[in-house]
Amino acid sequence: MATTSDISRGMILKLDGSLYSIVDFGENKTARAAAKVWAKLKGIDNSRTIEKVWNSGENIFPVRVEKKAYQFLYKDDTGYNLMNNETYEQIAIAADLIEGLAFLKEGGEVFVSINTETEMPISAELPEKVVIKVTYCEPGVKGDTATRALKNAKVETGATVQVPLFVNENELIRVNTKTNEYVERVKE
Repeated sequence: MATTSDISRGMILKLDGSLYSIVDFGENKTARAAAKVWAKLKGIDNSRTIEKVWNSGENIFPVRVEKKAYQFLYKDDTGYNLMNNETYEQIAIAADLIEGLAFLKEGGEVFVSINTETEMPISAELPEKVVIKVTYCEPGVKGDTATRALKNAKVETGATVQVPLFVNENELIRVNTKTNEYVERVKE
């Protein structure tokens, strides 16, 4: 059994029958009253964001989650079909569970968080940075680099990314999937 002293960011709790991820937490102490622990929680199986306050030392109910590497195979009516890299078992995940979906390409790696009690996927995310090919962008104008000028570039997954002027079509770039921002150009 866990208590409020075990709380950490990213921990998943079962609260009132729903699953919540801890986004932020802290402790309030006053001279006269007992210490309180507060947490900002984001719903996993619902779209709610709530704040919860517990008395210090109160029991909480964490859910054990395993993160496994999967490979994206294809998309169909059931969702996004992924294959476990170790067991070759396949699962289908709904689009709303995948973070960074705009940069998911066939054969790409996806990390799936699985609730060990129910063996059901809770969420999925792409690696923080992925290498992707630019399929279309306007040519850069020479001498336009006095400021950090950016232009739109369409990548192979169909997403649009702001890139520096020196990036051209058919080049590989590294993109941050959390912020949708250009990181660097990649040499082949």
